[in-house]
Amino acid sequence: MLQSIGIPGLILILVIALIIFGPKKLPEIGRAFGRTLTEFKGATKGLVSDEDKGEGENPELTTVEKKQDKSGDA
Repeated sequence: MLQSIGIPGLILILVIALIIFGPKKLPEIGRAFGRTLTEFKGATKGLVSDEDKGEGENPELTTVEKKQDKSGDA
């Protein structure tokens, strides 16, 4: 989707945004957009790492391994 925009399209979008919002508001809008993206990235990384941790732990497997260790010792 974004690959087809190109440099001329990006410049056109920036010029239109500059006309609509003005030079004083544009940096504030950019900062707000950047913060939003940063928060979204952090939230998605948190979700992915939670899933990875959940997949790594298998309580049934550890219980079976403990039972086998006890029966192997006896």
